[in-house]
Amino acid sequence: MPTLLIRNAQTIATQDDSQTELHNASVFVRDQWIEAIGPAETLPDTADTVIDARHHVVIPGLINTHHHMYQSLTRAIPSVQNAELFGWLRGLYPIWAGLTPAMVYTSTQVTMAELLLSGCTTSSDHLYIYPNGVTLDDSIEAAREIGMRFVATRGSMSVGQSLGGLPPDNVVENEAFILKDSQRVIESFHDARPGAMTQVAVAPCSPFSVSRDLMKTSAELARALGVRLHTHLAENDHDIAYSLEKFNCTPAQYAQDLGWLGRDVWHAHCVKLDDEGISLFAATRTGVAHCPCSNMRLASGIAPIRKMRDAGVPVGLGVDGSASNDAAHMLNEARQAMLLARLRKSMEAPFGCDTAPLEMTARDALQLATRGGAEVLGRKDIGQIKVGMCADLALFDLRTLNFAGGAVHDPVGSLMLCASANAAYTIVHGKVVVENGQLCTVDLGPLIERHNSFSKALANAAC
Repeated sequence: MPTLLIRNAQTIATQDDSQTELHNASVFVRDQWIEAIGPAETLPDTADTVIDARHHVVIPGLINTHHHMYQSLTRAIPSVQNAELFGWLRGLYPIWAGLTPAMVYTSTQVTMAELLLSGCTTSSDHLYIYPNGVTLDDSIEAAREIGMRFVATRGSMSVGQSLGGLPPDNVVENEAFILKDSQRVIESFHDARPGAMTQVAVAPCSPFSVSRDLMKTSAELARALGVRLHTHLAENDHDIAYSLEKFNCTPAQYAQDLGWLGRDVWHAHCVKLDDEGISLFAATRTGVAHCPCSNMRLASGIAPIRKMRDAGVPVGLGVDGSASNDAAHMLNEARQAMLLARLRKSMEAPFGCDTAPLEMTARDALQLATRGGAEVLGRKDIGQIKVGMCADLALFDLRTLNFAGGAVHDPVGSLMLCASANAAYTIVHGKVVVENGQLCTVDLGPLIERHNSFSKALANAAC
């Protein structure tokens, strides 16, 4: 089995139960598993691959719990740059109706390339629109080639405008087909074993695009097949108003009524989750994917993350769609989560702030992006640098301009407080996929050129 040695790292932030941070330490990997970690002199000094990490901080690979990768084709579309959620969706649905399998494959790889270069090793993706022969298989194949650990969610929309939903009728699917295809992709691709590179979840899009029946039957199917559940919930005020008008309850009450609470469920956003909803989520260990950049971009609000975490709600980070974030940089997402939490605190308690604890520290933000994400995705084999865990790691070179004057004081804190850097090395499943800041698995030049061509064609076709 191949071996890998990360030798003599300046700092290793393990994210173990004690939040141990080691200095002048090494990590030894055999195949895809971490076999040893400790002072450099106590570990082997040779391996099949050796990385000199003397000037690097090493962290667990970052974990992205919510994304829409196809949306990288519609970044910065002028007509929706200043729209909030519902207007933004209405403006983009007609463009996304032109998606093809090749577009989904290419956009998935572009987005994963950006994530990998930011130190992200595991990502979920919520693909909920399937025009022109698109299938979830297109995303899964793209992930396998580029080398990212992947949680592919089989999203869906079934309630179009004619039935009171938000999406146009031409982008929704038949519910019987949705369930049949969900079962197909689970049985074809889901791997429940420790160390799995591909897992599948069931993910009806949102309360305003699927029926109550589909929500219930999707949950039944997922639990019968042993996979997780995912959807959007309580994203902004319009989302709340829709639930109150259509269902006569809050989104959290709606989720409870339909069986969408539990350790096998995670919801994206939850910006407007009320105190009752937080209590329900905490009692059932229902997860939340916090997407700070997207929530700011679409003016959705500031999620009460400190309150959620204090109550016991599992929380991870998500970059969300590449057309609502316009980026897919996980280290930056963690930084923004920290800064936005601090802003929320100042807005709620503008006086005497210096005497109260901050809503989020730099290490809290790193925890959200690693262990928090692992818990939300139901993974016990990633999110920490620990013997027996998957060898998913990110290394950042502390000699770069980003860290000048910061890393000398606190290498771990500087990851969040200084300008967000790209990773020098990203290791997934024991394999180096980013080396010296360059992606190893896919040629980026032709990929970007192909992606830009698809992006133009998609937008032009909708004009």
